[in-house]
Amino acid sequence: MRLSSFFCKQIFRLSGWTVDTNLPPEIKKSIIIAAPHTSNWDFWYAMASFTIYRLRIRFTIKKEWMRFPFGLLMRPLGGIGIDRRPRTAGAERISFVEAMIDLFHQNEELIILITPEGTRSRQEKWKTGFYHVALGAGVPICLGYVDYKNKKAGIGKVIYPTDFATDMRTIMDFYRNI
Repeated sequence: MRLSSFFCKQIFRLSGWTVDTNLPPEIKKSIIIAAPHTSNWDFWYAMASFTIYRLRIRFTIKKEWMRFPFGLLMRPLGGIGIDRRPRTAGAERISFVEAMIDLFHQNEELIILITPEGTRSRQEKWKTGFYHVALGAGVPICLGYVDYKNKKAGIGKVIYPTDFATDMRTIMDFYRNI
């Protein structure tokens, strides 16, 4: 179900869109923020731009969505079912952040797309689990975007998490005009 890089480049070119090419090729594991997330079209523009990058982008979803018949669509699109059941009988259910950190530890290459706003409307306050996942897994945060005004999509910047307040300020400053 994946589109070819050539096909996506042609669609972007014909529609007047360009792709930002700031992603360092050595990055094999990362969190990509998809913001602002204001339309269902964001997913398709983002996936097309990442296809041009030749990246296999994944996204997390509740494990129940990976069952038949939804799994037939979700798997080829890059869906990964998150299972938060306790690791041992009688233990507490693991957090979403812990489950995602485990995914990074279990895979040699993994790039996960996250929408930190948690909704398809512009939000001033984001959920910050993406930051804690990146920090816990030791992976960078790539600032992905779809800018409808300038018809541009891609990765604008890469952040290696160190200090929450400073890093969040840098991230929010990047998205201020997108």
